[in-house]
Amino acid sequence: MANKRKIFNKKKILNFNKKGPGAVWLLFILLAISIAYLFLYNSTNRQIESINYTNLLSLINTDKIKSITVQEERVQGILKNGKLFECIVIPSEKLWNLIENKNITIQVIPTERQGWGSLLFFSLLPLLLIFLWLSYMRQSQSGSGGAGKIFSVGKSKAKFFSPNTINVSFKDVAGVQEAKEDLKDIIDFLKNPAKFKRLGAKIPKGLLLTGAPGNGKTLLAKAVAGEASCPFFSISGSDFVEVFVGVGASRVRDLFAQAKKNSPCIVFIDEIDAVGRQRGIGLGGGNDEREQTLNQLLAEMDGFSTEHGTVIVLAATNRPDVLDKALLRPGRFDRIIEVPYPDLYSRLKILEVHSKNVKLDPNVDLEKIARGTPGFSGADLENLINEATLVASKADKANVEINDFETARDKIMLGAERKTLGLSAKDKKVTAYHESGHTLLNLLLPNTDPFHKVSIIPRGRSLGVSWSLPEKDKFSESRTEMLSKIMVLQGGLLAEKLKFNDQTSGAANDIEVATNIARKMVTRLGMSDLGPITFDETKEHPYLGRDIQAKPRHSEYTAKLVDEAVNKIIQDCYNKAESLLLENKDKLELLAQKLIEEETLQAKQVYELLNIEPRTSHAWKEEK
Repeated sequence: MANKRKIFNKKKILNFNKKGPGAVWLLFILLAISIAYLFLYNSTNRQIESINYTNLLSLINTDKIKSITVQEERVQGILKNGKLFECIVIPSEKLWNLIENKNITIQVIPTERQGWGSLLFFSLLPLLLIFLWLSYMRQSQSGSGGAGKIFSVGKSKAKFFSPNTINVSFKDVAGVQEAKEDLKDIIDFLKNPAKFKRLGAKIPKGLLLTGAPGNGKTLLAKAVAGEASCPFFSISGSDFVEVFVGVGASRVRDLFAQAKKNSPCIVFIDEIDAVGRQRGIGLGGGNDEREQTLNQLLAEMDGFSTEHGTVIVLAATNRPDVLDKALLRPGRFDRIIEVPYPDLYSRLKILEVHSKNVKLDPNVDLEKIARGTPGFSGADLENLINEATLVASKADKANVEINDFETARDKIMLGAERKTLGLSAKDKKVTAYHESGHTLLNLLLPNTDPFHKVSIIPRGRSLGVSWSLPEKDKFSESRTEMLSKIMVLQGGLLAEKLKFNDQTSGAANDIEVATNIARKMVTRLGMSDLGPITFDETKEHPYLGRDIQAKPRHSEYTAKLVDEAVNKIIQDCYNKAESLLLENKDKLELLAQKLIEEETLQAKQVYELLNIEPRTSHAWKEEK
């Protein structure tokens, strides 16, 4: 008997709890059998002709009936020509005698034996199908995929990480020392809550990481999970959004219900601006659904049923300005932690972290690379190392050299060289004078960023480039520096006019940038004769993008004064730049001709050519 049980278990094929497509095929097979049976049954019944009692007596008297089957008042029979018929009668002795006299075969079927199997089958078939379908759906909810997802649409999509399963720690996060200090308070509380509770302190219930993309917000969250050694839930703000009304709020409830079961724990919501945008703006069901999701999130973070200290919410966004004020108040997000662009020390540490597994040449100085990458984010620095490694790999080098980093930086900041773009001799000459104008003014003006290189090799969408880099991290900009920048931007246009008495469309972007700087000086920074007044009423619309502008509140007369102030700044810079180029026209000619010959000139070459005292250089490789 034991052997028989084993064989039966191995051959068992009808498993209603089976995940995957097996249950679906079983359902389709049963449904096909039922439809086929119904079709056969109905096609048979359609061949039976219903007649009345008078016609039945006529058929009996004319001896046309071969046999009949009787069940109470229902009579079914077969004619001698093979046709089927049925009739409803009231049984009587006269009828039976008439049938007996005609020698017709009679079969009497008791009611309890007539079609009980088919009756039972068709009665239970709908229930059977419903049972199989619900069983499959229930199993699909806990599985991955399948039509059962519609039943689990309100379930949270958060990924759960158990303690000690995340290998990222604060050692893997270089820089952002202040942000790490704020986050360490959360970790200390989770590990030793008595240390804080003895003086009555309450741990922050929510921490919001803000900063530009690529500065390490998500990496910091992973490091917190690795350091805290507690359950960790991770979800993106867009995972709450769904086409069905009420789904987002349901997912929020389910997420916090799971978190409370595993408390104390951390819930990380990445890109929270997807659900946390300011309420009351926009129309339509989609907006209402998003607001319902936000309302539920607000209630879960600080509502009547909230338990203090059990669930800590960690969120990240690069758009804190569009978040709802109710979300940012103390009690929900108690701390807003800024994750800024890395400074010099942080860039050095980031480069050291990402270059651990890279074979660097001994002459590579990471500190010098860090000094030459102001404004780079952590992601930019990681990409820089990877691009340099790719450049060295293509050249079949044993190590990554410093000139590989130089090539990689040029490619990232300026775009790849378009060596196949065929420029005519005239275009090349115009480009050379244009870039020489930028370069010469950059060298002659005292408050510009140090010059790095100039090239007339097309890169990206530009035909040439004159490139300068700040000598140190800059956190503010003076009026003199902004005016110098406008003059440098006008250098290309002025050089074209001085040499060719004409101008090209290549100066379009220079003019646009210069105008924007001048307008910013007048309308926002108070750097004009109009005084320290803000005239710019522009506000970024939180939903329609950055270019939607509010209507200015000042008068047309004030707008005219603003335009005149902007024009004055542009004209003054233009006149000064033009005079400077006229005074140094020989240097402009010398530089342009040399650039036509060499196509690319490094800072050291330009300084020697023009006999100008060099300033700080950001070149990593030896300049010729």
